[in-house]
Amino acid sequence: MKLNFDQHQLSEIVLGTMRINHKSTEEVYQLLQTAKDHEINVIDTADIYGHGDCERLLGEVFHTHPHLRESFFLQSKCGIHITDDMTYYDFDEDYIIDCVNASLDRLQTDHLESLLLHRPDVLMDVEAVGRAFEKLYNAGKVRYFGVSNMNSAQLSYLQSAVHVPLRINQLQLSAAYSPLIDATFNVNMENSEAYSDGTLLPMMQKQDMLIQAWSSLQYGFFEGSFLNSPKYPYLNALLDQFAQDLHVSPSAIALSWILRIPGKMQAVIGTTSPEHLAEAAQASSKLLTRQQWYQIYLTQHPLP
Repeated sequence: MKLNFDQHQLSEIVLGTMRINHKSTEEVYQLLQTAKDHEINVIDTADIYGHGDCERLLGEVFHTHPHLRESFFLQSKCGIHITDDMTYYDFDEDYIIDCVNASLDRLQTDHLESLLLHRPDVLMDVEAVGRAFEKLYNAGKVRYFGVSNMNSAQLSYLQSAVHVPLRINQLQLSAAYSPLIDATFNVNMENSEAYSDGTLLPMMQKQDMLIQAWSSLQYGFFEGSFLNSPKYPYLNALLDQFAQDLHVSPSAIALSWILRIPGKMQAVIGTTSPEHLAEAAQASSKLLTRQQWYQIYLTQHPLP
């Protein structure tokens, strides 16, 4: 399935590249070629992934195989400032522009299709961010802008000063990690889920934003995959059952659970295995019925 995004037709599955720095250039080429062969045409990376090596590897592949660069909607992220002494968030105007220029050099390309701010910066000057985005857009270096891990109030505040539209928000979401969904169900309830920001999902849906789920096969905060994990026996039993019934992989079922949510949903998968990427490509927003979606949700959470 493809999503309409301006003049682009984007895949529902996004290839995440956070772990490719341990691969050779040839292995990264094979991964990108597998993505292309299975109509996955969105790549997500970031300036900090592998301390820049992930972007550098992608750039080497694009330099050697320029047709691949033309085949992908390329997205990077910036705003996490790593020094020898500490790590902090930095949305300074000059820092954003310098980060993008450095990413373009490593990626050996003259533009990004999209740029995301990696995590919220409490000290952000929204006017400064707006100036940085406008300069990058007017220079043809970035075509679309977005954020990662921001709630509805942060998005609204930033958009008030940014004169290019914020089109993307990347958030952690999976069948085993679903605060974004839990908050939507638990409005006006006396439980911990009720205190999350239940306005975020409908706001993004209303604004027709790309909603990108990261750690889409993970549980907790980088604690590992829930697939075949003994911590999730009921979830895995159901994924296996649906996979067998629908002749796809369990990972495709888990990703389809994300894609079934209305709106412009995408699932970011960070595999470095061409085989696993091909299995993930079987996922689709049309694969699961409403009842199947709720069956998967109910393995982890009761409804109020």
